[in-house]
Amino acid sequence: MTDDDSQPISVLLVEDDPGDVVLIEEAFEHNKVRNSLKIVGDGVEAMEYLKDPANGRPDLVLLDLNLPRKDGREVLAEIKSDSALRSIPVVVLTTSKAEEDILRSYDLHANAYVTKPVDFNRFIEVVRQIDEFFVTVVKLPGHHPRPV
Repeated sequence: MTDDDSQPISVLLVEDDPGDVVLIEEAFEHNKVRNSLKIVGDGVEAMEYLKDPANGRPDLVLLDLNLPRKDGREVLAEIKSDSALRSIPVVVLTTSKAEEDILRSYDLHANAYVTKPVDFNRFIEVVRQIDEFFVTVVKLPGHHPRPV
């Protein structure tokens, strides 16, 4: 067994800001993240993607709160109220530092709340830490070697 026996995971990024999408893609590339990254630009697209069995089930959702058509709070509530989707970890990745957004996200069962850093190097580090935590530390549904 190697030190890093983690398997790549599939990540759904729900983000409407093209600049942030590029930053996250660059962070994945910079950190040599092997995970697949699928990007959707709003909450309606996110739910359509998640409910379409042809897409497969992502292992992790990175969710912005401020989205067009259906905001991230609504998406989070819908994911966590759907028995087929609720076990997917959702990390809220947003610019909002508002206490009400943090509390509301956790009330809606977000797995983590991360404020997007404005500094590029810090942003890269935050994405690396999210990846490292969910790929090497956390056991995700369907990503354990075998049932015990």
